[in-house]
Amino acid sequence: MKLPFSESYRIKMVEPIKKSTRQEREQWIKEAKYNLFSLKSNHVFIDLLTDSGTGAMSDKQWSQMMLGDESYAGASSYYNLKDAVSNILGFPYFLPTHQGRAAENVLYSTIVKPGDVLPGNSHFDTTKGHIEFRKAVALDCTIDEASHTELEIPFKGEMDLNKLEKALKENKKENVPCVVLTITNNTAGGQPVSMKNIRETSALCHKYGVPLQIDGARFAENAYFIKTREEGYADKTIKEITKEMLSYADIMTMSAKKDAIVNMGGFVAFRDEALWRRCQLYSVMNEGFITYGGLSGRDLNALAQGLDEGTEFDTLETRIKQVAYLGEQLDRFGIPYQRPAGGHAIFLDAKKILTHVPKEQFIAQTLGIELYLEAGIRGVEIGSLLADRDPITHENRYPKLELLRLAIPRRTYTNNHMDVVATAVANIFERRESISRGYKILREQPIMRHFTIELAPAE
Repeated sequence: MKLPFSESYRIKMVEPIKKSTRQEREQWIKEAKYNLFSLKSNHVFIDLLTDSGTGAMSDKQWSQMMLGDESYAGASSYYNLKDAVSNILGFPYFLPTHQGRAAENVLYSTIVKPGDVLPGNSHFDTTKGHIEFRKAVALDCTIDEASHTELEIPFKGEMDLNKLEKALKENKKENVPCVVLTITNNTAGGQPVSMKNIRETSALCHKYGVPLQIDGARFAENAYFIKTREEGYADKTIKEITKEMLSYADIMTMSAKKDAIVNMGGFVAFRDEALWRRCQLYSVMNEGFITYGGLSGRDLNALAQGLDEGTEFDTLETRIKQVAYLGEQLDRFGIPYQRPAGGHAIFLDAKKILTHVPKEQFIAQTLGIELYLEAGIRGVEIGSLLADRDPITHENRYPKLELLRLAIPRRTYTNNHMDVVATAVANIFERRESISRGYKILREQPIMRHFTIELAPAE
């Protein structure tokens, strides 16, 4: 008899979480102005807002934190991370930052100017925000298949090479500071990109003399999908696949709070020494000295250890199979989501669930609020709130997909928690016909508004 799949770790410490009543949750979400980000964490039962910085670190990572060198400059912890970035990721130069958006800030402050165009496969919120804040354009070149949630293909997050070449032909080389390839593709549902597509995207960039930037927050999960889905990689290790994937990139930004499983940290890595030196200016101005970049020595040590552990097959298999398990439970109830199950999250197809809520009333956000009211579960809207307004017309942008992301922290929740999530979604799905009213905006910021927006029920 074949043994059932089990986790590749033991649990040594637990954190109590408190259940609440619907009446309490109704009051709390009202006080939060219907913004899930504004809820207090102790008012949330199962927190699937993000997998960023919310994972459980390993015993070795905690041990490394005790060995952190807190010297202001030239700390041994910096050199531990430098070795990991070089040996595991293959980049000779890097700058540590306190998280991924800080890495984007350092890089884009250096290379992006007004009027520039940065093509990519579904830029995520902070990436698009940093680009548009600098009066540049984040041009989406994702394959069309990504917008069909019911379609199951193995690499649904890929760059459309025809769209990319068209963008590179239509814009002068000096107006395209880089092409952004996100692996896995978060906005499209945590969907992976094949090695073939990475290689061909890189070749197209270099044909037009444009650097390729990989946003590698979840690079290890992408490597897992290449190993398990792409011909020719089944016998390669995750570390071998990682080295090849990143060999095609000129620049890498990373929020290490995902696949390196740390609570805080990130970096921007380079092949070009001259660009590395140019970026040091903004690193020192905004993050700190170049050998700590806004991080303590203990954070640098935990990050280095996390890069090693996070690129081991067993760690990734346990993580990704839990996401797939949640998808299987949703399948039992016929609930539509971005298929196949992503690497770090399930993305519920809010348009197909709440068919009576007008798009102007923010369908995915409405679903997120309903899920919180149902069971105290917090997800995050990936839809028209996140899409922001058009920077020129200031009209709301309505993307093809209205998704509610349920991002699963690493090594944090059990499959029993996933059963609760699936049942709560199923309860909403059963009464979906009765939900016809969404929300209106009371107050918003001009960029990345979804973090701090204030809403009220639509009339």
